Amino acid sequence: MITDRLPLALDVVTLPGEGLIAVLHPAQDADLSDLPQDRVLVVSPMATVCAGFAARGYEVCAELPKDTRFATTIVCLTRARAEAQALIAAAMTRTDGLVIVDGQKTDGADSMLKALRGRVDVSAPISKAHGKIYWAQGGADFTDWAQGPALQPGGFWTAPGVFSADGVDPASALLAQVLPEAMGGEVADLGAGWGYLSAHVLARDVKAVHLVEAHDMALQCARHNVTDPRAQFHWADATTWKPPVLMDVVVMNPPFHAGRVADPSLGRAFIASAARVLKPHGTLWMVANRHLPYEDALTAAFTKVVDLDGDARFKLVRAERPKRKRG
Repeated sequence: MITDRLPLALDVVTLPGEGLIAVLHPAQDADLSDLPQDRVLVVSPMATVCAGFAARGYEVCAELPKDTRFATTIVCLTRARAEAQALIAAAMTRTDGLVIVDGQKTDGADSMLKALRGRVDVSAPISKAHGKIYWAQGGADFTDWAQGPALQPGGFWTAPGVFSADGVDPASALLAQVLPEAMGGEVADLGAGWGYLSAHVLARDVKAVHLVEAHDMALQCARHNVTDPRAQFHWADATTWKPPVLMDVVVMNPPFHAGRVADPSLGRAFIASAARVLKPHGTLWMVANRHLPYEDALTAAFTKVVDLDGDARFKLVRAERPKRKRG
């Protein structure tokens, strides 16, 4: 993590005495205390990350501002190579000083270093904690690396770094097949992604669909894919989202990874949130990988849980009447 390597880099390079410092896509628990906080802008598409850094006193935003220049930019590599390349391209365009690149080996730190060396002068890397950090002068032309939302052959918009960017997620497609034609009034799609499930819900008899998504770029894609006026878009953590009214129905294909590590507690948090935002007689429709242990969380949160069979890979569940805590 950058926490391990940034102090070593700052022993070698000297930051400009003035000017903004952008930090692109840091992990939520990254330690940036070696930087002058009053000059740092944390840029992350994740509402959860932005909220965490804002609570620590940092300026935050979802995207690198197009009309702002930076004295230094630090790029934290992401798992999606195209997304990481786009971040470096944006940093090069808007940075007057150094562009510092940090990443784990598992996130492509070595291959990105090789690619950069083929185009610009890059420092010798500093290696620590299974990763590397290195830097180059900003201003080089990397426009061929710049990628954003784009229309895919299947007729939908996605972007690098967005879940299921290359096609429809098979779990979501399975859930869409079993949704009833009449779903009721207010529907929430928790973890809506680029809007596949919401688009299917809006083809049914509903009053409104609330797309709740923590990834800003995914939500931007959803705005392209879901143009029905009944759609409402919320850049928010689905596990803490406060709905404008209680929902009649929740649909969801919840995430179950924190980085590269499987974390079923994320799905359990989604289940608890679904119960919280539903009306007393509301219904949850959910799909999940078959191996994930969600049964206890479902029975703890809902009065009735129905297994809809699914297939060998995914389980489909309908849960009814959320349990309310007394007191």
